[in-house]
Amino acid sequence: MNRFLTTCLAAAFGLGLAVQAKAAEPIKIGSVLSVTGPAAFLGDPELKTLQLYVEKINQEGGLLGRPVQLIHYDDGSDATKANSFGKRLIEDDKVDVLIGGTTTGSTMSMAPLVDRAGIPFISLAGGVVIVEPVKKWMFKTPHTDRMAAERVFGDMKKRNLTKVALLSETSGFGQSGKKESEAAAARLGITLVANETYGPKDTDMSPQLTNIRSTAGVQALFIFGLGQGPAIANKNAKMLGLSLPIYHAHGVASEEFIKLSDGAAEGIRLPAAALLVASKLPDNDPQKPIALGYAKAYTDRYKEEVSTFGGHAYDALMIMVSAIKRAGDTDKNKVRDAIEQTKDHIGADGKFNMSPTDHMGLDLSAFRILEVRNGDWVLVD
Repeated sequence: MNRFLTTCLAAAFGLGLAVQAKAAEPIKIGSVLSVTGPAAFLGDPELKTLQLYVEKINQEGGLLGRPVQLIHYDDGSDATKANSFGKRLIEDDKVDVLIGGTTTGSTMSMAPLVDRAGIPFISLAGGVVIVEPVKKWMFKTPHTDRMAAERVFGDMKKRNLTKVALLSETSGFGQSGKKESEAAAARLGITLVANETYGPKDTDMSPQLTNIRSTAGVQALFIFGLGQGPAIANKNAKMLGLSLPIYHAHGVASEEFIKLSDGAAEGIRLPAAALLVASKLPDNDPQKPIALGYAKAYTDRYKEEVSTFGGHAYDALMIMVSAIKRAGDTDKNKVRDAIEQTKDHIGADGKFNMSPTDHMGLDLSAFRILEVRNGDWVLVD
């Protein structure tokens, strides 16, 4: 009997140690972001946001009683590097979940890895291709390029601007944006009278803008890109005396974009999340306290203005954390299912309602039309 009791006690003690060891293991969040390179002003605030809130989570006791560890790599805005780092996170670092992919190209380069490994992944990129068709393990928080095109063309029509020149970047985001803009134009009664492209590392878009300026009947310009390129286009347009109303996609929604444009962004419009105008939202807007809370935490920590890109990372992390809590552990299938069941989640980007057929969960109302006036963002619609 004593030997039996001793054996039982030893087994119980061993189980207790195993449980304690499991509880002490960190929950590993892997991230590949474009902290340097052409997309740096997107990736930099994304990384800072993840670092800030992972630190806050750990200060408040961690997640499921375990510390959270952020393991991140900088792909330098290079999709090939993103694939290599994604593989390292999955196979070597053995992360539990993935957040990242600053650009559509970087995200899609990791898509086959994610599918093979069966690991929950929330992207921070805008391309609709990320979630259409639905991919079992992939989700995203930013509004899509299709939504951007629809919102921009809708605002143009309100101003009786129906003959439009499109200038798009040849990156993954720009290519997808070009395709979605062409399709949206056909649906919404917009005529694309000019259709030019530029490379993500180009430093002068004057030739394309000169062609647009000489196009008969053109009423407005829609620039679809991210990073520094669209700001260069603004400066080129001003230099050429291009007097058309200029719109941009959501890939430049930040204070940094205004600064990079060096006085040439005045009057431009774009669709963006409410975060950029959080203090100007009505008090009954459900996003206002969330956006203001994030903005204060970020600016207090980093002494710089927030951007919608950091907001994408905030939403991705909060959705992931909520899913892990609801799953009760880090079992990848359970966490994936919990993300897909996200309902009425108010974030910096809008209200998220995901489902088996919608791995983003935002509708067009999550996009606001903003305009640059006196060097600041103003809410137009």
